[in-house]
Amino acid sequence: MFLLALILILIFSVVIHEVAHGSVANYLGDPTAKYAGRLTLNPLKHLDLFGSFLLPIATYVISGGTMVFGAAKPVPINPNNFRDQKYGSAKVAIAGVATNFLIAAVFGLILRFLLGLNIVSGVTSSVYDLLTYVVFINLILGIFNLVPIPPLDGSHVLFTFLPPSQEDFKNFLMRYGWVILIFLFIFPIGSFSLLNSIFNMAAFFYKLLVGAPLIL
Repeated sequence: MFLLALILILIFSVVIHEVAHGSVANYLGDPTAKYAGRLTLNPLKHLDLFGSFLLPIATYVISGGTMVFGAAKPVPINPNNFRDQKYGSAKVAIAGVATNFLIAAVFGLILRFLLGLNIVSGVTSSVYDLLTYVVFINLILGIFNLVPIPPLDGSHVLFTFLPPSQEDFKNFLMRYGWVILIFLFIFPIGSFSLLNSIFNMAAFFYKLLVGAPLIL
């Protein structure tokens, strides 16, 4: 039952993330997501069998119940329609990440308020646990999507500021992005682990927002 609640939190977090992308793209002159019916919070329009169900269950089991991660279908976007051709793609990319951080901040402050009132007990503790995951999952999503490797949002920001002389590097990342990401997730490089780094950063910002260490 708790796993189901976590998956629902994840689903709505990634749905809001994708709607933010589509909404900003529409604002910038690209109605592709709008015409595709993706500017809606109806999760059925955004769900993906692997990213929205199988991946969350797998990450929950592999992490021993400490993490759940997943994704929705990316909203269709045509950057050629943007009025702002220079920074449009970066703005659309940042919109999704910013939305996850905003959700984390709002619910993190709610948790801080509950701790301040010292009312986290009994039934309230279950609500507190769920709110903890709302904050943590959205921090994970925001931080993960900032990784500058395609198809993640951070790559669009990177490509916006990458000089034309680095076109070969850009093409390399676009071609092998998924392979690089999978490699970084599975194999640590020395003492560096992408998964642990994202987890630790999320835990740090959780403590910053809530005023208490993350306990899962």
